[in-house]
Formats: sequence, structure tokens, C-alpha cells
Amino acid sequence: MKLFVENLNNVDVSLLDLNRGLVGESWLAGLMLTGNLDEQSMICDFGIVKRNVKNWLDEYIDHRLVVPTQMPGMHITHHDELMTVKFPHPLGGEFICSAPKEAFCLIETPEISPSSVSKWLEGQLENIVPGDISGLRVSLNTELIGGAFYQYSHGLKKHDGNCQRIAHGHRSKIEIFIDGARQPELEKNWAKSWKDIYVGSQEDLHNELTIEGVEHKHYRYTAPQGQFSLTLPSKACYDLNTDTTVEQIANHIAKVLLESGHSVTVKAFEGVGKGAVATYE
Repeated sequence: MKLFVENLNNVDVSLLDLNRGLVGESWLAGLMLTGNLDEQSMICDFGIVKRNVKNWLDEYIDHRLVVPTQMPGMHITHHDELMTVKFPHPLGGEFICSAPKEAFCLIETPEISPSSVSKWLEGQLENIVPGDISGLRVSLNTELIGGAFYQYSHGLKKHDGNCQRIAHGHRSKIEIFIDGARQPELEKNWAKSWKDIYVGSQEDLHNELTIEGVEHKHYRYTAPQGQFSLTLPSKACYDLNTDTTVEQIANHIAKVLLESGHSVTVKAFEGVGKGAVATYE
């Protein structure tokens, strides 16, 4: 007998990719259990399954930087309460992130993909679900988006929760309206320019430097969870003169697109099913 839970939880992360660098991602997590019926004629109580698995995902992978420890060039070090992850960036130079260990999710694999993370999760979750369970399968799916979307990473130092982590991200669609009419080409152009981007705050930009002939940006801040820093090629960054909340992202894009005599509305998503709307006339 099998029990399934679809779209059990949204998982928003950033991941490191050999060919793309820092990538924001949003997955819809699902679960399939194989087991025997208990005295209640159930494999397991849905409420218990959803609570236990969701709590685990929120604690150990959501809003973290997912790191493939076996990726070529990957270098991980520990110093006191901080962990530093470093690897050659595909745009040249280096990617360097230093943060409390809770900001990372380390997986022993050469590549982060839905299948490799699902396999890892299955091993982690096998003791989380009670009952006579003989099999557990995890699915990670991306939202089906008919239009344009971008994958961005950011960190919100003023946030009380896990959004303060300097490199977490989202796979997000965007909708743009000029005088009430949808603008697919503008959406496509914006999504292209923000492909695999780090959206930083100018307030957190500590300095700019050159590594191996490539211009880099170095961000640094202290938040309730500890000290955070991030260095990566400037071409992979886009800075705002505000915080990088989805509200400010929608507001920024709308202001950039605003033209005299026209109204503009930007509906910016942060992952799946949530976001902010900014309108200017």
C-alpha cells in the first residue's frame, strides 16, 4: 500500500553549480510512502507525516546554500563558528561564502539536481516518519511557469528568521503590465538579465576587488545568526540602493520601467505563490 503527499512544502534555496555558479531555486517537495496498514487502517497519519517532514525540511535545507561537496574545485573550511565555501566561478575568479554552518546544506555529490537532492533526502527522512514503513520516496519539482522567470539569490540582514542568510534564493516568475496590458517581451528581457543573479544591497557592499583579472564584489554584514560574507564576480551581481526584499525588488523594477504618461505594474514573485506588486502612474 502507498500513501502520497503532493506539494508538501516549498523549499527555497540557493545552490552551487559548476557551469552556472550561484543559482536560486524553488522546489515543490512531495512524498510517497510504502507500508502496511495499522489498527486504524492507515499507513501513517497525514498530519504527523506533514508536520514531521515539513519541520525537518524547514530546519535543515530551506533557506540554505546547498553545496555539492564532491564538485571539482570545491574547498570547504571551518573556523570557530564559521564555515567557508570556495570554488572557481564559471565567470572567472572565485566564489567565496563565509557564514555560520546553519546557512549551508552539504551534500556528498558532484552535482546538485532534484534527483541528487531527493536521494539524499530519502536517507535523511527515513527515520522521521513513524509507522510500519518499508519505502520512502521524495520528489522535488519546479513550478510549471508558462512565461518568463528568473533565478536569484539574496540575503536580508534585517530579517529575524532564516532570510538573513546571505546566499539563499528563489526561482520566480515575473509579470509586467504597461497601461494595464501584459508585456511578455519586457518580462523575458528582465528575466534574461537576471538569470542566476545575486541581488545585493549597496549598504552591504564592503568593497570591490580583482581576483585572477576578474572584477569581484564583496558583501559583508552581521545579522542575528552571526557574521556573513560573500564574494563573487561583479557580472553575477545586481545592486539595489535598498534592502532586497521582494517588495523592494518589485518597486525597483517598476521604477526602472516607468515612462512619462504611462502606468506600470510589476508583479514580482518570491518563489512559488507569493510575492509583491508595485504600481506607478
